Amino acid sequence: MMNPTRVLCVATASALLCLSASADPKPDLQTLTKENAELRERLERLEGELAKIKAMLSERGAVPTTAALPAGKKPVVSGLDIEFYGYVKLDASHDSSPLSVGNYEKWVASGSSPNVHDEFSMTANQTRLGLRIKGPESKTLQTAGLVEVDFYGGGAENKPNPMMRHAYLTAFWPDLRLQVLAGQTSDTFSPLTMPTLNYTVGWWQGDIGYRRPQLRLTETLKPSDKVELKLEAAAARTITGRAFTGYATSGDTGQESGIPTFEGRASVGFPLLTDKPTVVGVSGHFGQERYTTNSRRFDSYSINADLTLPITKWLALQAEAFYGLDLDSYLGGIGQGLNTTAWRAIHSQGGWVALTLTPLQEWQFNVGAGVDDPRDGDLASAPTSMTYNSIIFGNAIYSFTANLSIGLELSYLQTGYKTMSNGTDFREQLSLIYKF
Repeated sequence: MMNPTRVLCVATASALLCLSASADPKPDLQTLTKENAELRERLERLEGELAKIKAMLSERGAVPTTAALPAGKKPVVSGLDIEFYGYVKLDASHDSSPLSVGNYEKWVASGSSPNVHDEFSMTANQTRLGLRIKGPESKTLQTAGLVEVDFYGGGAENKPNPMMRHAYLTAFWPDLRLQVLAGQTSDTFSPLTMPTLNYTVGWWQGDIGYRRPQLRLTETLKPSDKVELKLEAAAARTITGRAFTGYATSGDTGQESGIPTFEGRASVGFPLLTDKPTVVGVSGHFGQERYTTNSRRFDSYSINADLTLPITKWLALQAEAFYGLDLDSYLGGIGQGLNTTAWRAIHSQGGWVALTLTPLQEWQFNVGAGVDDPRDGDLASAPTSMTYNSIIFGNAIYSFTANLSIGLELSYLQTGYKTMSNGTDFREQLSLIYKF
């Protein structure tokens, strides 16, 4: 087979020869000999330059080097669009009272606790790394996947372990407006997140829901050009962190229930005060756990509402509310789901509201409040039983560029105890974020 580079060079030389011939219709032998030598020199130079260009493109990945691959094999990323994304984040915080956990705020130690003192924390554990994968696609099916980790998986402060946040695939049929999601991601219910710099985004303070393996179906309907109705249903793994003690090899009490947790949400989006859609959603879940040798079962459920309301181009409101039972696995009830003294599940209710202001492109301001309020009568009469947990916060975030930003957050956290005095904490948090 003829070398394509040589063919290109010969064609170029032929063209130059033709041009030379047309310029002088009757060249003598001496002129032809001279021109032939010049063309030969140009040909050799072009071959060398084209070889260098081809080598450079191959090194940069623009030209696949499939010659080294086994017969019938293709490059790993063939046909796929892969995007690497994430951010590096440093959080530094000062608290007036001891917190659980310190790097982030869950609840405050009681004022009755011995040796109440202030604390200082600094961590880069919230740094995130992720991959977005798209394709292959057709007119009838679009496929994608996502994998994301951070470094809150335990370990020493300067040697943290990675933790899987998301790992799922999606298949979307445009004609049916139907999507299937399979893998680990956030719960279907209560989908909003409190706009704080704190890692836990209001968990145990009025914002419930976490991440777990699930199979989810989403159907999107368009009753009109400006109205969108979304229906979501999922079967998820029930994870309680409590051991089933019915036999020697103990398992999780959620796994031992024998059924998945069922989750669902219905939402509608429509223009109201601005061109951006206002979204109203209702959601919930139902699951069970089986506990102890007599196989007692306890239900877990929640009923939730969420609202996203753009008020102006630079002002928006978000809010969520919940009521439910046995919610510690979903970061509700201030981490209290089951009273193992009286053998009853714990009811809890709460929610949060926040305003986001973006008056300038470089600035963003957030203010909000949240509360988680378990039913006092369901709690055990123990020093560690918490009756409510509330937060008030405000932050300002300035973006130097599209990638680099700095944020300062002030918050006031209060935790009530059933048999001890309340705990309060004033927190100042500074965050530096570099997105990529």
